[in-house]
Amino acid sequence: MPDDPISLDEHRGIAEQRSIEIRRRLADVEADQVAARQRRAELEKFLVAAPAQTWQEAAEKARYLISLLAGTSVGRDPRRQKLIDNVLEDFRRLAEGSVGTVMAIETKSE
Repeated sequence: MPDDPISLDEHRGIAEQRSIEIRRRLADVEADQVAARQRRAELEKFLVAAPAQTWQEAAEKARYLISLLAGTSVGRDPRRQKLIDNVLEDFRRLAEGSVGTVMAIETKSE
């Protein structure tokens, strides 16, 4: 006869089950936050490791810093949020334009 695991949750009251579920979810959130902080630290090491080689790389670094600012109380101010949105849109628009410019230059040189 195999030993089947016993689900202790079934033997607990509703309030106790709820309390345990809350603790489990909090532990999951904390683990996710630790992993996110580690990934952010790795990204920042990568971004600091060498200067940008192109305007697009510089814009990506700026985009990262702007997203950090946007998450602060200062960045959540509606006027600053509009400015942040506008700058990110400018980066996107200019990056699309520079790709077209690079392609046009490559086409002319061929």
